[in-house]
Formats: sequence, structure tokens, C-alpha cells
Amino acid sequence: MGNENNKDRLRELVECAESHFGEKVLHTSAPGGEGRASWRFQMESGFIIATSRPNFRRTHLEAVALTKIAEHCDDTPKCLGVVGEIMFQSDVGGRRLNQEIVKFGYRQRADVAHEAIASIFRVQSAGRESGLNKSMPHLGANQEWISNLVEATSVLKSFSAGRSLSVDQDALCERIISPAVEFVKWDCRSGNAAISDDGRLRWFDFEYCGVRHGAEDVAWLIGDEAWPVPPQIMEEIVISAFDRTSHYALDPYLDYLSVYLTLHCVQRLKLILKEANKRGWLSKTRIRKYDDAGVHPEFAAHICKVGAYFAQRDPLTAPIGLDLEDAQKVFEQVLRSGRKVVENMKVPA
Repeated sequence: MGNENNKDRLRELVECAESHFGEKVLHTSAPGGEGRASWRFQMESGFIIATSRPNFRRTHLEAVALTKIAEHCDDTPKCLGVVGEIMFQSDVGGRRLNQEIVKFGYRQRADVAHEAIASIFRVQSAGRESGLNKSMPHLGANQEWISNLVEATSVLKSFSAGRSLSVDQDALCERIISPAVEFVKWDCRSGNAAISDDGRLRWFDFEYCGVRHGAEDVAWLIGDEAWPVPPQIMEEIVISAFDRTSHYALDPYLDYLSVYLTLHCVQRLKLILKEANKRGWLSKTRIRKYDDAGVHPEFAAHICKVGAYFAQRDPLTAPIGLDLEDAQKVFEQVLRSGRKVVENMKVPA
């Protein structure tokens, strides 16, 4: 979006906010950059977020979800009204989880990670209590979406011994076909949560919410390449925080999570490689500041490590895990050597 379009859009948002709340906008800022959907406004009475998305249907779904969830928990922003294509919501604070988590020591990181997972389960519980799990659109329900998720494992052949090519893709597709029973936020990367001044962690950006298995939200956080908590610790946290009032027993839940998370990590790696070839490696600071794809060899290595860890839980995904271990070595070598080219890399000797 061009600079003039940004100015026109901001002017429209300010005028709408002043009319809706009956007070002046004193200051504006764009936490995610001026091209993003949301702006933070300082009103006379405090801060709010004004959101205008390209797809109004998503804005409407988000407003409904936030309104319903707020009746049962305090882990999301509150919808403050919808005017035309603009939604106003409460400000959950400017301390993004993806930036805050790296400031903490090992123990505090684990505590914050536990709260992040627990809050995901609370939001999903609120989705059941409010009926969102029966009224929102089903996600990942068509065969093309599922096939694309599974077939992405072919990206590993350039970085490994290619064991993934022997995996039964039909069986893998069957494993991730899931009844739509739980409300999911979707895109639970750590850049989509914030810690408020009172220490409360809240999730925002619900425009892609819907219904699926439920473990996908947990997979988005654990499979966030910029998330610095080791996969084995995250597994322990999921077990500790698990909501036993949900639709699942723990072991079947972990089985599904592991398979889905393996494939999710491959998808994230595929995105990183695409962006690295297009833009080159980016700094970790920039990635966290703008909630960008983790286009840095350290993040690429980390996502391979996460996927490999969870892949070992199931014989079906074990070959994918071995390929991810190979790929991890590649990116660790890139990190040591400072190489910028990502094409045609092989496992280092």
C-alpha cells in the first residue's frame, strides 16, 4: 500500500474513531508497520486499537469471536464496536510476546510459555461455552488444503537424504483429517500476543479464527521459528496445562499434535526458504519487531529442531524427522559460515 493510501486510510480511521467514541484522537501509531491492518490510537480517555482489514467478512467474524470470548475469559481484547468496515478493540499493550520472551531467563521463559499455552486452552474453552465451536467456519476442511500440507515435505529433499519421499502420503493425509470440534484462533505465533502493564498475556488478531481439531493453535506457538523455548520443554508444558474438559484425552491429543506440528514446521521452513531466496537473510531484531517470517539461519535451524523432535513420536513421521535433523545441520553450518545463499545446500560433512 502506497504512502498516500496509508494517509487516506489513517484519516478515515481517525474520523471514524472520533465520531464513534465522541472524543479526540491525540496520537496515532502503527505497532506492526503502517501497511498493517491495525493502528493504536491514544484517545482522551485512553488507548484503543482501530482495525480495518481488506476482507470485511473476517473483520465481522473477529468482532463476533471477541465479543463471545470476552463473556467467559480475559485472554483477548474486547470488541468496542464495529462501524462499517472498521472494528475498534481494547488495547492489550505494546509489549509483544515475541519480543518480551527473549528478555527473560530460562525459568521465566518457561513460566511465560506455560501461561501462553494455558491461555490458548482458556480461549478454546470459552469457544465451547459460547458456542463458537458450532457457529464458526471450518478450517482446513478440503482435500487440497490437506494435500498441500503433506506434500510440502518434498522441500526437504535438497537439504537431506530424502527419507521423507518414502512416507505414505495418503496415510499422512488421513492422520490430519480431523472433525471440526474446537474453536481455534489460528496463527498463534508469539507476535500475536502481548503482555499488558498488569502482566496479563492476551492473544489478538482473530481474523482467521474458525473450527478444527484444536491442537493447531498450540502447534502455531510451538512451531513459531522465533519462539525460543525448547520443544521438549513445550511438550511438558502442554501436558501440564492440558484442558481435560476438552473433547480429547491427553495421549490422543499429543499424537495428533505431534503429526500436525511436524508438518507445520515443514511449512514454516518452506516459507523461510522462499523469503530467504527473495530477500536474503534478515536480522532477528527486525523479524521480531515487525512480526516477519523468521528469515534467519538460526530460526531455520530451530524450526527443523522442533519438527524433528515431534516427528519422532510417530513411526509415520519419523523419516520426516530424520530429514529435518539433516536440514538443521545445514542451517547451523550456514550460521557458522555466514553464507547468504540458500539454494542447493547439502548436509555438511
